[in-house]
Amino acid sequence: MSARKLFYLGPQGTFTHQAAVDASESLAHAEPRGFELVPMDDVPQILAAAQRGDGWGVVAWENNVEGYVVPNLDALIDAKNLVGFARIGVNVSFDAYVAQGSDPDTAHVATAHPHGLAQCKRFIADHHLTTRPASSNAAACRDLKAGEIAFGPAICGELYDITRIGTSVQDYQGAATDFLVLAPRAEAARLLDESRAESDIEYESVLALIPLATGPGVLADLLDVIRDAGLNMTSFISRPIKGRTGTYSFIATLDAAPWERRFRDALVEIAEHGDWAKTLAVYPRRERPNPPVTSWMLPQGGVRLDDRHLPDHWQNSETAGRELMW
Repeated sequence: MSARKLFYLGPQGTFTHQAAVDASESLAHAEPRGFELVPMDDVPQILAAAQRGDGWGVVAWENNVEGYVVPNLDALIDAKNLVGFARIGVNVSFDAYVAQGSDPDTAHVATAHPHGLAQCKRFIADHHLTTRPASSNAAACRDLKAGEIAFGPAICGELYDITRIGTSVQDYQGAATDFLVLAPRAEAARLLDESRAESDIEYESVLALIPLATGPGVLADLLDVIRDAGLNMTSFISRPIKGRTGTYSFIATLDAAPWERRFRDALVEIAEHGDWAKTLAVYPRRERPNPPVTSWMLPQGGVRLDDRHLPDHWQNSETAGRELMW
């Protein structure tokens, strides 16, 4: 029997390639035949191959600098028969490259995946570069031309014989991207069934919801169901239903699995209310830190009070009036 194919966004050297390598190691217990890593030109090709049952797909899901990878999120919401069953984290660090023999002082264009460009804004501004998005960071390195600077993983220097002119040039150190491993729903259910028997495993789920009614209180009622079920929600975002002003899908990440009684009861209540619901991913819950948000992390402006020592008449202060616009 042939190895299981793992489709990832190519070419070789992308962060998705690294995620696929890591996934092949962490999921080795689920696939005794081993894995064959297959690069694809774009995410729609990955999703199509996975939905056909040709193998599993690996796609970028969420970054701790730029947030959700929105095109991939939208694609999974719309996918007919795909669900995530594993989540893989990859540390993200960008090196800067020029083509062999090219003078970096003459470069005027920065190229990388849009998320890569967004994470290297300071370097781009300091070097007065315009930007050219690429299909992936590795593709930007592979196709690098004179007059361009590409941002990509450290592996790309040797892989594509290009010259490194800077290391870790991203704006924020400690950046990381999480990836989902996708499979057809029946296959993912079988894989999850095998791990459900282990009582010490806790799960995290990503749930998409669309209230069919719109208007005041609709979202609050939906969130009440989640709260009353005692489900811990770690993320909640909205996405527009394309071309339909005022209508949205809502995506919640919850610390539970859909087969747990309290989660199932919440889903039953949502479904019987007539709202649309779809589980996008279920995977073993990762250990994650719960650090406080300290003052230096906060954006400029705004209002932040010490609830232990509330200032007198703070509501009438100039700052409160300016920042809260009341």
